[in-house]
Amino acid sequence: MKKVSLFFILLVVILIPARGIDPADVRPVKNVILLIPDGTSMPTVSIARWLQWYQNPDQPRLHIDPYLCGTVLTHSSNAPIGDSAPTTSCYMTGIPSLTGHVSTYPAADPENDIYPMDPDRAFQPVMTVLEARQIVHNKAGGLVFTCEFPHATPADCAAHSYNRGKYEWIAPQMVHNDLQVVIGGGVSLLPGEGENYLSTNGYSIYKNDLQGMRTDKNNKMWALFGDREMAYDIDRNPDEQPSLEEMTRIAIQKLSTNENGFFLMVEGSKVDWAAHGNDPVGMTTDFLAFDRACGAALEFARQNGETAVVIVPDHGNSGISLGVRHCGGYDRLTKDQLFHQFAQYKLTAEGFSNKLNSSPASEVQAIFSEYAGFELSEEELNALYHCKEYKNSPIPAEQRSSEGIEPSLYSGSLFTFIAKLLTSKTCFGFTTGGHTGEEVFLAAYHPQGDIPVGFNTNIELNNYLCALFGLNNRLDDLTNEYFARHTDVFAGYKYEIKEVKDRNPELIVKNGKKQLNIQPYTNIITTGKKGNEEIRLNSVIVYVDKNNTFYLPKQLTEYLK
Repeated sequence: MKKVSLFFILLVVILIPARGIDPADVRPVKNVILLIPDGTSMPTVSIARWLQWYQNPDQPRLHIDPYLCGTVLTHSSNAPIGDSAPTTSCYMTGIPSLTGHVSTYPAADPENDIYPMDPDRAFQPVMTVLEARQIVHNKAGGLVFTCEFPHATPADCAAHSYNRGKYEWIAPQMVHNDLQVVIGGGVSLLPGEGENYLSTNGYSIYKNDLQGMRTDKNNKMWALFGDREMAYDIDRNPDEQPSLEEMTRIAIQKLSTNENGFFLMVEGSKVDWAAHGNDPVGMTTDFLAFDRACGAALEFARQNGETAVVIVPDHGNSGISLGVRHCGGYDRLTKDQLFHQFAQYKLTAEGFSNKLNSSPASEVQAIFSEYAGFELSEEELNALYHCKEYKNSPIPAEQRSSEGIEPSLYSGSLFTFIAKLLTSKTCFGFTTGGHTGEEVFLAAYHPQGDIPVGFNTNIELNNYLCALFGLNNRLDDLTNEYFARHTDVFAGYKYEIKEVKDRNPELIVKNGKKQLNIQPYTNIITTGKKGNEEIRLNSVIVYVDKNNTFYLPKQLTEYLK
């Protein structure tokens, strides 16, 4: 028998393409942590890595780097470029959906649908991995984020709506889905009824109370900071708001007390927001804050031995590039030439806007010198004074205009002016202020090494997440069981949808002397004409006004027998 050379073996290994893991071969784990840096394109990761390395020569790698294993194609049901609502929805449910849809089956668009969609299921809520983990395995659930809590990505995990902006529908669902830990933004958006529900059911509730969150001993907690979203990490007052890393560590500590395990979603929300504003400072520094949160999750997973970690953006944003036409010879610039100025920025464009609007105009140059490492030229200072949103400009508002100002500098928006100004001192460029359709990176850790590699679709990523919980091919069945049409569930019974002034519609179902009173966006129904007896479900009820339908568990007929 001839000996096979080492060279030949290596050549064969190189030429054999990596294949994604079959969900049937994935060994389930006790805990799953999914981390999503919203709107993060690969160049954002590259620039953030270079910035970290430039500022810290002993840190050339990110926490995610050893775990990078492939890419993911994300899209809507009928379009290659999606927003956060349908893209994270697909990760959660395995069903691509329409722009603005939160874990909701899309209306069919036969001429454009990427995969055939069933028109009969339009607007049906779709079971998420987070919801299924509680129903099937009684595992704890948690959400950590820096946007407001009913925003698209966290909402995709624990709510359902065909309109991502309907916070009045989404917020109560998130409250009533009995998540064990929620930490993020949105103090003003927690409804009074929701706060009462949490308090009654043993939750600690903290609003802009950092010390309270840190010293809390209860394993059930909602901690919210900021009226809506939290501050960018580099702008954050550390005495008032926690870092994403600290929020992640606290959530893991509390969730890991559940003997059945947990599912935690962590979102670096405002990488996306900064990308929409073409603000490279916010994009890179918030991504680095996210990477530190990934480090905390991976540290726990390696030590715990029963936890899988998946790290993946939901889509790209802004078309940012390291290297741009106006930087002549940028491919020959040194690390110092490319990053020295950028490394001196100590505020995002939003942070600069707030600082300028809270300081007299006489301090403008001192502010830029301290927080940006340069002073404004006469032309730049004039452009600032003509920004309509600059509250302390010496030029009266009615006299401000773009006349005589370099078009690349002028903007009615103070934020946009600052973002353009800071970017102009770098060799970064942008193609858009919106989402982009390139594949996103995938990083993963599994205690037995069962990770997805190579190219994956967003549907395949959902299959992998389901496999980690032993939920292979279960979500559709759970959807049909827990989000059935009321017309099907109560066929043969007497029912009516009652309009209630200043409230959501109510579904009244009767069978002889028995009666169910069903309100949407909650897990509580009441029985009897007086509604004085409560039934608590392990899923939420959703009402869709477009088809005048309540979606609810089939098992509710048991309470009418």
